[in-house]
Amino acid sequence: MKTLLTSAVSLAAMATGAFAADDVTLQLKWVTQAQFAGYYVALENGYYEEADLDVEIKAGGPDIAPVQVLLGGGADVMVDWMPSALAARENGAPIVNIAQPFKSSGMMLTCLKENGVASPEDFPGKTLGVWFFGNEYPFLSWMSKLEIPTDGGEAGVEVLKQGFNVDPLLQGQAACISTMTYNEYWQVIDAGISEDDLITFKYEDEGVATLEDGLYVLEENLADPAFEDKMVRFVAASMKGWKWAEENPEAAAEIVLEYDETGAQTLNHQVRMMGEVAKLTAGSNGALDEADYTRTVETLMGGGSDPVITKEPEGAWTHAITDKALN
Repeated sequence: MKTLLTSAVSLAAMATGAFAADDVTLQLKWVTQAQFAGYYVALENGYYEEADLDVEIKAGGPDIAPVQVLLGGGADVMVDWMPSALAARENGAPIVNIAQPFKSSGMMLTCLKENGVASPEDFPGKTLGVWFFGNEYPFLSWMSKLEIPTDGGEAGVEVLKQGFNVDPLLQGQAACISTMTYNEYWQVIDAGISEDDLITFKYEDEGVATLEDGLYVLEENLADPAFEDKMVRFVAASMKGWKWAEENPEAAAEIVLEYDETGAQTLNHQVRMMGEVAKLTAGSNGALDEADYTRTVETLMGGGSDPVITKEPEGAWTHAITDKALN
């Protein structure tokens, strides 16, 4: 297995008295998989090393909250979805988006047609599997837009707090479950269910898509010119990794597998995942698009009596890092 640290400066470089590379710790939102291929590619291909960075990538998991790791000093930068990042900031966490590799959303609801769901009009009275830990916000905004209560009853939906698996659909516990285009949807297919037996509702198509994997740091750290410079180099190297991964999906998937310490991932699944992830990063140079940001904020503020955020954050997001990284 590969270590999750980039190679430090070479012995030859140290012998000549060269300065050591700057340390950067990246906390991922989830486990090692092609969802984060760009960072592993940048690590493996030496893009971080070329930028004088010694990067450690920390895998996430169901018991890891990236924002808490960031606030606790366990990482310099984290990958998180904007809904949870905005909610955290409104609750007092001084975090800032410094880059947005994902331009499109991969979240959707996947339903078995036999459960009587053909359109959102069929949701009332059904049980829907929903991810929490910050992933529930787009769903709640969507239900508010549809004016469907989420506390059960004939006119509402029963929300099942879904684990990060597809069991509720396979075991008949829910009519629909949360899936990502690049991951859980294919787990359903691999479980033996035909695509013809499924119907999906992509958040992008429903007009409630919110920005997903972005890079965030503590706002106060950006006041340090040395930290800002380090992040400029990190973003530039990371985006170089992402663009390489888009163009070389199979090779990128193989790199991801090298860093999977669990041994749980398979090449077939990772290649397929990388192909879908490339659709979400396509068109992004890392800069946070104002229109995408505005759409996300408006969706989250449109949560009816229980909006995800109550106001647009003041001075929350800066393009300074990406702008400098692109120049």
